[in-house]
Amino acid sequence: QVQLVESGGGLVQTGGSLRLSCAASGRAFGSHDMGWFRQAPGKERGFVAFISSSGGSTYYRDSVKGRFTISRDNAKYTVYLQMNSLKSEDTAVYYCAADSFRRTSTQIRDYNYWGQGTLVTVSS
Repeated sequence: QVQLVESGGGLVQTGGSLRLSCAASGRAFGSHDMGWFRQAPGKERGFVAFISSSGGSTYYRDSVKGRFTISRDNAKYTVYLQMNSLKSEDTAVYYCAADSFRRTSTQIRDYNYWGQGTLVTVSS
């Protein structure tokens, strides 16, 4: 079992920055691929960013490339999402997720552990 707790969400103005954190506990964090997903009001949850178990590979949805950076510290059992140049369309609940089978996936169905989410609101 892996437990995930997100933090760092809040209200920010357009163009601002936030850093989300996801603290993990339980089984070996370093053996899990990690992902960030988000769900905007009235929309389905979707992929934002991926990082492999070692941190050597990362992927992003097109709309956040160049603005968001995913990273991890396996010694601290934490994954981060640095979000810069925020736009109103980034407003959503952000979830971190863990894939214990390391499928290098951007698909929700491949992630078997999820946090409770943290709300990011970008105001214009």
